[in-house]
Amino acid sequence: MVDADDVRRVALALPHAVEIASDGFDFRVADKGFVWSYPERRPGKPRVIRLDIAVLFVGDEAEKQALLLGEPDVFFTTPGYDGLPLVLLRLATVDLERLSELVTDAWRMRAPVALLSDVEGAGK
Repeated sequence: MVDADDVRRVALALPHAVEIASDGFDFRVADKGFVWSYPERRPGKPRVIRLDIAVLFVGDEAEKQALLLGEPDVFFTTPGYDGLPLVLLRLATVDLERLSELVTDAWRMRAPVALLSDVEGAGK
């Protein structure tokens, strides 16, 4: 089981990753988001930043559907994310190794090609 602090450590260990100011966590590489805390919206209520749920960039709809169908206890989505290459990750359902894999994959899909060798060379 991991938490927001683990997300922060994993994300900031990646080359050129930066955290932008937010009520939760929000990480970018080259001004592109790759993981952030879930801003839950409920009709008629204020938005709630969920630190127990991460939004992950997954690249495309096929990958999104594979994660959602393959591990419905780990990943989910909401109507606000329809058509977007993003999944919601229940942090309590993964360990640090899996979190590192997921966040690093999200970073790889958003990072400029020139930065990818920084991670490949480090064996991540």
